[in-house]
Order: sequence, then structure tokens, then C-alpha cells
Amino acid sequence: MTDADTAEGTAPIHLAQTLTNGGTTARIYLNDQVYSLRITRQGKLILTK
Repeated sequence: MTDADTAEGTAPIHLAQTLTNGGTTARIYLNDQVYSLRITRQGKLILTK
């Protein structure tokens, strides 16, 4: 992987399947807010509050 492979050159890359523990939904906590990350049937990601 090269610097051109990430938006900022040093941003970490996480597998969505790892974040969802092999499922389709993960909950992400940031600044006292919980977000939901969902993998759709079409393989796209949706992040909602």
C-alpha cells in the first residue's frame, strides 16, 4: 500500500467486515454520540446518527 492509497497519506484503513464483526452493522462512539455504520446488500456503507 502506498501513500496514494489513502486520502491523507497516513490515514489508517479498517475493513468494514472487521468493524461489523462479520455482520452488517457496527456502532461507533465519538464525542458522546453513537453512530451506526451499516453495510447494504449492494455492498455500500451508510453512516447515521
